[in-house]
Amino acid sequence: MNSRLLAATALPRGRAFALLAAATLAAAPFMSDALAQNSPKGKTAAPPKAAPADQQVQLIYAPWTKFCLKGQDAKAKQVCFTGKDGRIESGQPVIAAVIIEPEGEPKKILRVTLPLGMQLVHGTRIIIDNNPPQQSPYVICFANGCMSDYELTADMLANLKKGQNLIVQAINSNGAPLTLPLPLAEFAKAYDGPPTDPKVFEETQKKLQEELQKRAAEARAKLEATQQNAGSTPAAKQ
Repeated sequence: MNSRLLAATALPRGRAFALLAAATLAAAPFMSDALAQNSPKGKTAAPPKAAPADQQVQLIYAPWTKFCLKGQDAKAKQVCFTGKDGRIESGQPVIAAVIIEPEGEPKKILRVTLPLGMQLVHGTRIIIDNNPPQQSPYVICFANGCMSDYELTADMLANLKKGQNLIVQAINSNGAPLTLPLPLAEFAKAYDGPPTDPKVFEETQKKLQEELQKRAAEARAKLEATQQNAGSTPAAKQ
């Protein structure tokens, strides 16, 4: 798939797709018939070096969610997405994974997306529980992050269904290893189940966003109180 075609796939189509992109930012470039094309191939970069100093980020997760959508073209094929994201308390997504399944195509893709600012030369690495790690280069970067594709084989799908965690690793801009887990507890049920009603999903996302905003406000209030106390301590001593 060339860069021109990849850019074309970035255009979202329809409200339901916008909801999906909110849940799994990794899905954004795939709502078109370009899904049927072969994914880009390239040399595998050296795997990110795992180290005890890996940065661990505390995340708040959306549930695994499945959508099956069609483009506006009368001949457009249905594309199913099963995805999940993890966010920090401010609501900003920092990791997303989505399985993309174009109707009638034997090849399926697991796409992971990380924020801008990763060292692109290293690519990404995924590990499902204790299974051997897999490495893949970044495909392309958009405003919503940088994306890396893995072919979803039957073995990988089986491991995802019975697994506990999908670990995504990368190297950040400072050269530090970054390890981001995505729990798999709900994956099999979502993947094998019926597609989610976009209205139900929208309500779930609204509640999640409200909770994130509440946590962020509490964190700000706590920080401000700490700063005020620190500023008043010297005056009290004088």
